[in-house]
Amino acid sequence: MAETSPIVDIHTHIYPPTYLELLRSRDTVPRLLDLPGRSAPPRLIILPSDDDRSIPPESRGRPIDASYSSIAAKLKFMDRHGIDISVVSLANPWLDFLSTEEGPKWARAVNDELESLCQQNEGRLYAFATLPLSASPPDITAEIDRLDSLPHTRGIVLGTTGLGKGLDDPELDNLWAALERRQLLIFLHPHYGLPSSVYGPRATEYGHVLPLSLGFPMETTIAFTRMFLCGVFDRYPRLRILIAHAGGTVPFLAGRIESCIQHERHFPPHPQNKHRGPSRALREVLRTNVWLDSVVYSETSVSAAAELVGEEKVLFGTDHPFFPPLDEEDQQWLSVTTNKDAVAQTNARKRILGGNAAELLGLGKKDSV
Repeated sequence: MAETSPIVDIHTHIYPPTYLELLRSRDTVPRLLDLPGRSAPPRLIILPSDDDRSIPPESRGRPIDASYSSIAAKLKFMDRHGIDISVVSLANPWLDFLSTEEGPKWARAVNDELESLCQQNEGRLYAFATLPLSASPPDITAEIDRLDSLPHTRGIVLGTTGLGKGLDDPELDNLWAALERRQLLIFLHPHYGLPSSVYGPRATEYGHVLPLSLGFPMETTIAFTRMFLCGVFDRYPRLRILIAHAGGTVPFLAGRIESCIQHERHFPPHPQNKHRGPSRALREVLRTNVWLDSVVYSETSVSAAAELVGEEKVLFGTDHPFFPPLDEEDQQWLSVTTNKDAVAQTNARKRILGGNAAELLGLGKKDSV
């Protein structure tokens, strides 16, 4: 029996029924809008710009069919594209919008439901949990500690705003400390993008192209850079983070960021020594603490990611169920085949497609003759 690496999808989302129940109960963003007579799939409204009451209900937000919530649909998609294992995560906007009191209850419910789905599909599904970031620091830490009781949980998914002030917020130190202590991987994922004004007055003519292709990567780049600049990786040197969409623009801008740091005169003094700014070099942190996914649809971009962090730290993903085929008759998703083709052109195809994730997250292995 020759041992081979499974194909692992580490960037794949779901809105489990518990979460859809929460969104359906709301009348403000984010919310799930059922159409009259439920004649078509409900509309998911997660941004204020999607909830313009002058827009007909059937045109607001995005339609949410079974592929967004059904594990059967997820498994069918995996089988169709030769994916052995998926590490599922709740899609944005997670639980950031809840009150301090509501957050812990819903985090437990969602994380327990994901664990149950994984148990029902043993060996095929694992999960990144979600945290009640609107809750008190003790409640957030308590949920992190509770994740030890969920054997299929391999990390947490985290948006870019943290507690509301961004990832350089000093009040996040308890969160970083707990995640480092538990050695839970952070899956950093965008949601809010950039201010809509940067896209200009004709932005609506281009649909979601500008915010998804440019806003999301820049949001992620800024969030990670703020983490680095404020010394998170100095204080928590064993913290582990997986950055979505191949790190945004970090692979292209890392040198420029580092040069600007080296030439900056206005960093406040380091509280423990005379060093100004982060103590560790950006390239050291990228090689030690950072993993990148391959959801960039380009051989050039995947290769840049591998060169930056090391080919052993790039992981395959699909972003399912987003970016479905425009033609519903297509059996293969262009978003997936493009990503796979990009990875196939690298020197570390098998490692990126699954070996790296299996090793990093301790996932199951597949044997073949």
